[in-house]
Amino acid sequence: MDAADTVALLMSPQGRIDPYPAYERLRAFGPVVQAGPAMFAVTGYAEADELLRDPRLGVLDDALRDRFLPGWRDSPAIASISRSMLRTNPPDHSRMRRLAAGAFTPRRIAAMRDVVAAQADELIDAMLRRGDGGEPVDFLAEFAYPLPVGVICALLGVPAADRPLFRRWAADLTGVLEPVITPEELAVADRGAVELRDYFAELVAARRRAPADDLTTALVRVHDTDGERLSGDELLANLVVLLVAGFETTTNLLGNGLAVLLAHPRAADALRGHPQLAPAYVEELLRYDPPVQLTTRLASAPVTVGGVEVPTDGWVLLLLAAANRDPRRYPEPERFDPWRAQSHPLSFGAGPHFCLGAGLARLEAQVAFPQLLRRLPGLALVAPPRHRSRLVLRGYESLPVTIDTPPPAPRDGTPAGAAGGTP
Repeated sequence: MDAADTVALLMSPQGRIDPYPAYERLRAFGPVVQAGPAMFAVTGYAEADELLRDPRLGVLDDALRDRFLPGWRDSPAIASISRSMLRTNPPDHSRMRRLAAGAFTPRRIAAMRDVVAAQADELIDAMLRRGDGGEPVDFLAEFAYPLPVGVICALLGVPAADRPLFRRWAADLTGVLEPVITPEELAVADRGAVELRDYFAELVAARRRAPADDLTTALVRVHDTDGERLSGDELLANLVVLLVAGFETTTNLLGNGLAVLLAHPRAADALRGHPQLAPAYVEELLRYDPPVQLTTRLASAPVTVGGVEVPTDGWVLLLLAAANRDPRRYPEPERFDPWRAQSHPLSFGAGPHFCLGAGLARLEAQVAFPQLLRRLPGLALVAPPRHRSRLVLRGYESLPVTIDTPPPAPRDGTPAGAAGGTP
Protein backbone atom coordinates (compact mmCIF):
# COMPACT_ATOMS: atom_id res chain seq x y z
CA MET A 1 0.00 0.00 0.00
CA ASP A 2 1.56 3.33 -1.08
CA ALA A 3 1.01 6.74 0.52
CA ALA A 4 -1.93 7.63 -1.72
CA ASP A 5 -3.66 4.35 -0.91
CA THR A 6 -3.05 4.95 2.80
CA VAL A 7 -4.61 8.41 2.65
CA ALA A 8 -7.60 6.89 0.84
CA LEU A 9 -7.88 4.33 3.66
CA LEU A 10 -7.73 7.14 6.20
CA MET A 11 -10.69 8.87 4.53
CA SER A 12 -12.75 5.67 4.36
CA PRO A 13 -15.36 4.73 6.99
CA GLN A 14 -12.91 2.22 8.49
CA GLY A 15 -10.13 4.81 8.64
CA ARG A 16 -12.37 7.43 10.22
CA ILE A 17 -13.38 5.09 13.04
CA ASP A 18 -9.76 4.12 13.83
CA PRO A 19 -7.23 6.35 12.05
CA TYR A 20 -4.16 5.44 14.10
CA PRO A 21 -3.04 2.42 12.00
CA ALA A 22 -3.16 4.58 8.87
CA TYR A 23 -1.12 7.29 10.60
CA GLU A 24 1.62 4.79 11.36
CA ARG A 25 1.62 3.46 7.80
CA LEU A 26 2.08 7.02 6.55
CA ARG A 27 4.81 7.68 9.10
CA ALA A 28 6.81 4.81 7.62
CA PHE A 29 7.22 6.91 4.43
CA GLY A 30 8.75 9.78 6.42
CA PRO A 31 7.52 12.84 8.36
CA VAL A 32 6.33 14.46 5.12
CA VAL A 33 5.18 12.36 2.18
CA GLN A 34 3.64 13.14 -1.19
CA ALA A 35 0.31 11.30 -1.30
CA GLY A 36 -1.01 12.49 -4.65
CA PRO A 37 -0.20 14.82 -7.57
CA ALA A 38 -0.59 17.89 -5.33
CA MET A 39 -1.27 16.42 -1.88
CA PHE A 40 1.20 16.04 0.98
CA ALA A 41 0.62 14.32 4.31
CA VAL A 42 2.54 15.40 7.42
CA THR A 43 2.98 13.06 10.39
CA GLY A 44 6.08 14.60 12.00
CA TYR A 45 5.68 16.86 15.02
CA ALA A 46 8.44 19.36 14.14
CA GLU A 47 7.33 19.51 10.51
CA ALA A 48 3.66 20.04 11.37
CA ASP A 49 4.53 22.72 13.92
CA GLU A 50 6.72 24.50 11.36
CA LEU A 51 4.08 24.44 8.64
CA LEU A 52 1.27 25.61 10.93
CA ARG A 53 3.33 28.75 11.60
CA ASP A 54 4.54 29.33 8.02
CA PRO A 55 2.78 32.34 6.40
CA ARG A 56 3.16 30.69 2.99
CA LEU A 57 0.52 28.18 3.98
CA GLY A 58 -3.05 29.33 4.42
CA VAL A 59 -6.60 28.12 4.68
CA LEU A 60 -8.94 28.03 1.69
CA ASP A 61 -10.24 31.62 1.55
CA ASP A 62 -12.73 33.11 -0.94
CA ALA A 63 -10.26 33.58 -3.78
CA LEU A 64 -8.95 30.04 -3.43
CA ARG A 65 -12.45 28.59 -3.11
CA ASP A 66 -13.42 30.28 -6.35
CA ARG A 67 -10.55 28.42 -8.03
CA PHE A 68 -10.93 25.02 -6.40
CA LEU A 69 -14.62 24.83 -5.36
CA PRO A 70 -16.71 26.61 -8.02
CA GLY A 71 -20.28 27.02 -6.86
CA TRP A 72 -19.35 26.99 -3.17
CA ARG A 73 -21.59 29.97 -2.48
CA ASP A 74 -24.60 27.76 -3.21
CA SER A 75 -23.89 25.80 -0.02
CA PRO A 76 -25.10 27.54 3.17
CA ALA A 77 -22.64 25.48 5.22
CA ILE A 78 -19.56 26.31 3.15
CA ALA A 79 -20.63 29.93 2.72
CA SER A 80 -21.27 30.36 6.44
CA ILE A 81 -17.98 28.82 7.57
CA SER A 82 -16.10 30.82 4.92
CA ARG A 83 -17.21 34.13 6.45
CA SER A 84 -15.71 33.25 9.85
CA MET A 85 -12.20 33.55 11.24
CA LEU A 86 -11.91 29.76 10.85
CA ARG A 87 -11.68 30.01 7.06
CA THR A 88 -9.99 33.34 6.43
CA ASN A 89 -6.34 34.36 6.16
CA PRO A 90 -4.63 37.51 7.45
CA PRO A 91 -5.43 40.36 7.47
CA ASP A 92 -9.16 39.46 7.64
CA HIS A 93 -8.50 36.60 10.05
CA SER A 94 -6.49 38.83 12.39
CA ARG A 95 -9.16 41.55 12.31
CA MET A 96 -11.98 39.19 13.27
CA ARG A 97 -9.97 37.25 15.84
CA ARG A 98 -9.03 40.42 17.74
CA LEU A 99 -12.70 41.32 18.16
CA ALA A 100 -13.47 38.09 20.05
CA ALA A 101 -10.14 37.51 21.77
CA GLY A 102 -10.96 39.69 24.77
CA ALA A 103 -13.46 37.11 26.03
CA PHE A 104 -10.78 34.40 26.11
CA THR A 105 -7.86 36.03 27.91
CA PRO A 106 -6.08 33.89 30.54
CA ARG A 107 -7.38 36.18 33.29
CA ARG A 108 -11.02 35.87 32.21
CA ILE A 109 -10.74 32.12 31.77
CA ALA A 110 -9.16 31.67 35.22
CA ALA A 111 -12.03 33.66 36.72
CA MET A 112 -14.48 31.08 35.37
CA ARG A 113 -13.05 28.14 37.34
CA ASP A 114 -15.59 28.32 40.16
CA VAL A 115 -18.49 28.61 37.72
CA VAL A 116 -17.28 25.57 35.77
CA ALA A 117 -16.81 23.59 39.00
CA ALA A 118 -20.34 24.45 40.17
CA GLN A 119 -21.84 23.41 36.82
CA ALA A 120 -19.86 20.17 36.87
CA ASP A 121 -21.18 19.36 40.35
CA GLU A 122 -24.77 19.99 39.25
CA LEU A 123 -24.34 17.66 36.28
CA ILE A 124 -22.79 14.97 38.47
CA ASP A 125 -25.75 15.27 40.86
CA ALA A 126 -28.07 14.67 37.91
CA MET A 127 -26.00 11.67 36.78
CA LEU A 128 -26.27 10.18 40.28
CA ARG A 129 -30.05 10.53 40.21
CA ARG A 130 -30.38 9.14 36.70
CA GLY A 131 -28.00 6.25 37.32
CA ASP A 132 -29.45 5.22 40.66
CA GLY A 133 -29.88 1.46 40.81
CA GLY A 134 -27.31 0.72 38.13
CA GLU A 135 -29.16 2.23 35.17
CA PRO A 136 -26.78 3.20 32.31
CA VAL A 137 -26.16 6.90 31.80
CA ASP A 138 -24.91 8.42 28.55
CA PHE A 139 -21.92 10.46 29.69
CA LEU A 140 -21.93 12.53 26.50
CA ALA A 141 -25.57 13.57 26.79
CA GLU A 142 -25.55 14.06 30.56
CA PHE A 143 -22.15 15.69 31.11
CA ALA A 144 -19.74 16.07 28.19
CA TYR A 145 -22.20 18.09 26.09
CA PRO A 146 -24.07 20.20 28.67
CA LEU A 147 -20.94 21.36 30.54
CA PRO A 148 -19.12 23.10 27.66
CA VAL A 149 -22.31 24.20 25.90
CA GLY A 150 -23.43 25.85 29.13
CA VAL A 151 -20.13 27.71 29.46
CA ILE A 152 -19.94 28.98 25.88
CA CYS A 153 -23.63 29.87 25.82
CA ALA A 154 -23.17 31.94 28.97
CA LEU A 155 -20.33 33.82 27.26
CA LEU A 156 -22.45 34.43 24.16
CA GLY A 157 -25.61 35.23 26.07
CA VAL A 158 -27.63 32.30 24.72
CA PRO A 159 -30.65 31.53 26.95
CA ALA A 160 -30.33 28.29 28.92
CA ALA A 161 -33.62 26.98 27.52
CA ASP A 162 -32.18 27.03 23.98
CA ARG A 163 -29.03 25.02 24.68
CA PRO A 164 -30.43 21.56 23.87
CA LEU A 165 -31.04 22.70 20.28
CA PHE A 166 -27.42 23.02 19.35
CA ARG A 167 -26.07 19.49 19.60
CA ARG A 168 -27.78 18.22 16.46
CA TRP A 169 -27.35 21.45 14.51
CA ALA A 170 -23.62 21.52 15.28
CA ALA A 171 -23.20 17.82 14.49
CA ASP A 172 -24.84 18.45 11.11
CA LEU A 173 -22.80 21.56 10.29
CA THR A 174 -19.39 20.18 11.26
CA GLY A 175 -19.58 17.55 8.54
CA VAL A 176 -18.45 20.32 6.20
CA LEU A 177 -15.08 20.39 7.98
CA GLU A 178 -14.23 16.87 6.82
CA PRO A 179 -11.64 16.63 4.01
CA VAL A 180 -14.06 14.45 2.01
CA ILE A 181 -17.83 14.97 2.08
CA THR A 182 -20.59 13.34 0.05
CA PRO A 183 -23.47 15.33 -1.49
CA GLU A 184 -25.79 13.75 1.10
CA GLU A 185 -23.52 14.82 3.96
CA LEU A 186 -23.26 18.33 2.50
CA ALA A 187 -27.05 18.57 2.39
CA VAL A 188 -27.18 17.69 6.08
CA ALA A 189 -24.46 20.27 6.84
CA ASP A 190 -26.41 22.89 4.89
CA ARG A 191 -29.48 22.18 7.00
CA GLY A 192 -27.51 22.69 10.21
CA ALA A 193 -25.99 25.90 8.89
CA VAL A 194 -29.39 27.37 8.07
CA GLU A 195 -30.78 26.47 11.52
CA LEU A 196 -27.80 28.03 13.31
CA ARG A 197 -27.73 31.13 11.14
CA ASP A 198 -31.46 31.73 11.65
CA TYR A 199 -31.08 31.27 15.40
CA PHE A 200 -28.27 33.81 15.68
CA ALA A 201 -30.04 36.28 13.40
CA GLU A 202 -32.87 36.29 15.95
CA LEU A 203 -30.43 36.58 18.88
CA VAL A 204 -28.67 39.52 17.20
CA ALA A 205 -32.00 41.26 16.72
CA ALA A 206 -32.86 40.61 20.37
CA ARG A 207 -29.54 42.09 21.53
CA ARG A 208 -30.15 45.22 19.47
CA ARG A 209 -33.46 45.67 21.29
CA ALA A 210 -32.07 44.76 24.71
CA PRO A 211 -28.26 44.81 25.01
CA ALA A 212 -26.67 42.56 27.63
CA ASP A 213 -23.25 41.93 29.15
CA ASP A 214 -22.21 39.20 26.72
CA LEU A 215 -20.03 38.60 23.68
CA THR A 216 -22.95 38.70 21.24
CA THR A 217 -23.85 42.23 22.33
CA ALA A 218 -20.20 43.30 22.06
CA LEU A 219 -19.89 41.99 18.50
CA VAL A 220 -23.25 43.51 17.48
CA ARG A 221 -22.01 46.90 18.70
CA VAL A 222 -18.83 46.56 16.66
CA HIS A 223 -20.83 45.75 13.52
CA ASP A 224 -23.38 48.50 14.07
CA THR A 225 -20.68 51.09 14.78
CA ASP A 226 -18.35 50.16 11.93
CA GLY A 227 -19.43 47.56 9.38
CA GLU A 228 -15.96 47.53 7.87
CA ARG A 229 -14.56 46.04 11.08
CA LEU A 230 -17.21 43.30 11.08
CA SER A 231 -19.75 42.81 8.31
CA GLY A 232 -23.21 41.37 8.88
CA ASP A 233 -22.26 38.03 7.32
CA GLU A 234 -19.08 37.91 9.42
CA LEU A 235 -21.04 38.67 12.58
CA LEU A 236 -23.38 35.72 12.12
CA ALA A 237 -20.68 33.36 10.86
CA ASN A 238 -18.39 34.05 13.80
CA LEU A 239 -21.17 33.65 16.34
CA VAL A 240 -21.94 30.24 14.82
CA VAL A 241 -18.26 29.20 14.86
CA LEU A 242 -17.69 30.46 18.40
CA LEU A 243 -20.67 28.45 19.62
CA VAL A 244 -19.85 25.25 17.74
CA ALA A 245 -16.11 25.34 18.42
CA GLY A 246 -16.83 26.27 22.03
CA PHE A 247 -18.47 22.96 22.83
CA GLU A 248 -17.86 20.45 20.02
CA THR A 249 -14.13 20.13 20.69
CA THR A 250 -14.51 20.11 24.47
CA THR A 251 -17.33 17.55 24.37
CA ASN A 252 -15.01 15.22 22.45
CA LEU A 253 -12.12 15.98 24.80
CA LEU A 254 -14.25 15.01 27.80
CA GLY A 255 -15.62 11.87 26.15
CA ASN A 256 -12.32 10.69 24.70
CA GLY A 257 -10.54 11.53 27.92
CA LEU A 258 -12.93 9.66 30.18
CA ALA A 259 -12.67 6.55 28.01
CA VAL A 260 -8.87 6.69 28.30
CA LEU A 261 -8.94 7.18 32.07
CA LEU A 262 -11.35 4.29 32.58
CA ALA A 263 -8.99 2.10 30.55
CA HIS A 264 -6.07 3.14 32.81
CA PRO A 265 -7.45 2.79 36.34
CA ARG A 266 -4.16 3.27 38.20
CA ALA A 267 -3.60 6.56 36.42
CA ALA A 268 -7.21 7.50 37.21
CA ASP A 269 -6.67 6.63 40.89
CA ALA A 270 -3.62 8.90 41.02
CA LEU A 271 -5.62 11.82 39.61
CA ARG A 272 -8.52 11.07 41.95
CA GLY A 273 -6.23 11.43 44.94
CA HIS A 274 -4.16 14.32 43.57
CA PRO A 275 -6.36 16.72 41.55
CA GLN A 276 -3.45 19.15 41.23
CA LEU A 277 -2.09 16.79 38.58
CA ALA A 278 -5.01 17.62 36.26
CA PRO A 279 -3.09 20.01 33.93
CA ALA A 280 -0.52 17.33 33.05
CA TYR A 281 -3.25 14.73 32.61
CA VAL A 282 -5.22 16.95 30.25
CA GLU A 283 -2.14 17.64 28.13
CA GLU A 284 -1.49 13.91 27.81
CA LEU A 285 -5.14 13.19 26.98
CA LEU A 286 -4.96 15.86 24.29
CA ARG A 287 -1.84 14.21 22.92
CA TYR A 288 -3.01 10.62 23.20
CA ASP A 289 -6.43 10.89 21.52
CA PRO A 290 -7.08 14.49 20.50
CA PRO A 291 -10.57 15.78 19.68
CA VAL A 292 -9.25 17.47 16.53
CA GLN A 293 -7.24 15.04 14.42
CA LEU A 294 -6.16 17.09 11.42
CA THR A 295 -6.29 20.35 9.54
CA THR A 296 -5.43 21.36 5.98
CA ARG A 297 -3.46 24.17 4.37
CA LEU A 298 -2.70 25.30 0.82
CA ALA A 299 0.74 26.57 -0.17
CA SER A 300 0.82 30.03 -1.76
CA ALA A 301 4.52 29.60 -2.59
CA PRO A 302 6.96 26.67 -2.66
CA VAL A 303 7.88 25.36 0.81
CA THR A 304 10.51 22.76 1.64
CA VAL A 305 10.01 20.83 4.87
CA GLY A 306 11.31 17.47 6.01
CA GLY A 307 13.33 17.22 2.81
CA VAL A 308 10.19 17.42 0.65
CA GLU A 309 9.23 20.39 -1.52
CA VAL A 310 5.59 21.39 -1.45
CA PRO A 311 4.89 23.40 -4.63
CA THR A 312 2.61 26.38 -5.04
CA ASP A 313 -1.02 25.21 -4.76
CA GLY A 314 0.09 22.04 -2.98
CA TRP A 315 -2.45 20.72 -0.48
CA VAL A 316 -1.00 19.88 2.91
CA LEU A 317 -2.79 17.42 5.19
CA LEU A 318 -1.48 18.21 8.68
CA LEU A 319 -2.23 15.09 10.72
CA LEU A 320 -2.16 16.56 14.21
CA ALA A 321 -2.96 13.29 15.95
CA ALA A 322 -0.11 11.57 14.10
CA ALA A 323 2.28 14.41 15.00
CA ASN A 324 1.25 13.96 18.63
CA ARG A 325 2.53 10.37 18.38
CA ASP A 326 5.81 11.18 16.67
CA PRO A 327 8.37 8.92 18.44
CA ARG A 328 11.11 11.48 17.75
CA ARG A 329 9.39 13.76 20.26
CA TYR A 330 7.42 11.34 22.46
CA PRO A 331 9.14 8.08 23.47
CA GLU A 332 6.68 5.18 23.43
CA PRO A 333 4.01 7.45 21.94
CA GLU A 334 1.33 4.74 21.95
CA ARG A 335 1.48 4.61 25.76
CA PHE A 336 -0.75 6.87 27.86
CA ASP A 337 1.68 8.54 30.26
CA PRO A 338 0.56 11.68 32.12
CA TRP A 339 4.03 11.95 33.69
CA ARG A 340 5.84 12.74 30.46
CA ALA A 341 8.65 15.26 30.81
CA GLN A 342 7.36 17.34 27.88
CA SER A 343 4.06 17.57 26.11
CA HIS A 344 2.80 20.65 24.22
CA PRO A 345 0.66 18.62 21.80
CA LEU A 346 -0.53 20.17 18.56
CA SER A 347 -4.14 19.30 19.29
CA PHE A 348 -5.24 22.95 19.20
CA GLY A 349 -2.97 23.80 16.26
CA ALA A 350 -0.25 26.46 16.25
CA GLY A 351 0.43 29.77 14.57
CA PRO A 352 -2.25 32.29 13.53
CA HIS A 353 -5.07 29.74 13.66
CA PHE A 354 -4.22 28.40 17.13
CA CYS A 355 -7.59 27.65 18.74
CA LEU A 356 -8.96 30.79 20.38
CA GLY A 357 -10.80 28.76 23.03
CA ALA A 358 -7.95 26.36 23.87
CA GLY A 359 -7.51 27.80 27.36
CA LEU A 360 -11.20 27.45 28.11
CA ALA A 361 -11.31 23.84 26.91
CA ARG A 362 -8.29 23.00 29.05
CA LEU A 363 -9.86 24.62 32.10
CA GLU A 364 -13.11 22.70 31.70
CA ALA A 365 -11.27 19.39 31.40
CA GLN A 366 -8.92 20.18 34.28
CA VAL A 367 -11.91 20.88 36.52
CA ALA A 368 -14.16 18.08 35.27
CA PHE A 369 -11.96 14.99 35.41
CA PRO A 370 -10.92 15.20 39.10
CA GLN A 371 -14.51 15.96 40.12
CA LEU A 372 -15.88 13.05 38.13
CA LEU A 373 -13.32 10.62 39.52
CA ARG A 374 -13.74 11.80 43.10
CA ARG A 375 -17.53 11.87 43.19
CA LEU A 376 -18.10 8.82 40.97
CA PRO A 377 -15.39 6.34 42.04
CA GLY A 378 -17.32 3.40 40.58
CA LEU A 379 -17.70 4.94 37.12
CA ALA A 380 -17.41 2.21 34.45
CA LEU A 381 -18.16 1.74 30.78
CA VAL A 382 -21.21 -0.36 29.99
CA ALA A 383 -19.63 -1.64 26.75
CA PRO A 384 -16.90 -0.59 24.31
CA PRO A 385 -18.13 2.74 22.90
CA ARG A 386 -18.46 3.50 19.18
CA HIS A 387 -16.77 6.46 17.51
CA ARG A 388 -18.63 8.73 15.14
CA SER A 389 -17.65 8.37 11.49
CA ARG A 390 -15.73 11.63 11.55
CA LEU A 391 -12.02 12.19 11.09
CA VAL A 392 -11.46 15.89 11.79
CA LEU A 393 -13.56 16.05 14.98
CA ARG A 394 -12.98 12.66 16.60
CA GLY A 395 -15.40 11.60 19.31
CA TYR A 396 -17.93 9.01 20.37
CA GLU A 397 -21.54 8.67 19.30
CA SER A 398 -22.44 7.94 22.91
CA LEU A 399 -20.60 6.83 26.04
CA PRO A 400 -22.88 4.71 28.25
CA VAL A 401 -21.56 4.33 31.79
CA THR A 402 -22.72 3.01 35.13
CA ILE A 403 -21.88 4.94 38.24
CA ASP A 404 -22.37 2.54 41.15
CA THR A 405 -20.09 -0.37 40.24
CA PRO A 406 -16.76 -0.93 42.00
CA PRO A 407 -13.69 0.37 40.19
CA PRO A 408 -12.04 -2.17 37.85
CA ALA A 409 -8.81 -3.85 38.90
CA PRO A 410 -5.64 -2.05 37.79
CA ARG A 411 -4.39 -3.34 34.45
CA ASP A 412 -2.31 -0.61 32.85
CA GLY A 413 0.93 -1.14 34.72
CA THR A 414 1.12 2.41 36.09
CA PRO A 415 2.83 2.29 39.49
CA ALA A 416 0.43 3.24 42.27
CA GLY A 417 1.14 6.77 43.43
CA ALA A 418 3.56 7.41 40.57
CA ALA A 419 3.02 11.10 40.03
CA GLY A 420 6.32 12.83 39.49
CA GLY A 421 7.28 12.60 43.15
CA THR A 422 3.77 13.13 44.54
CA PRO A 423 2.85 10.36 47.01
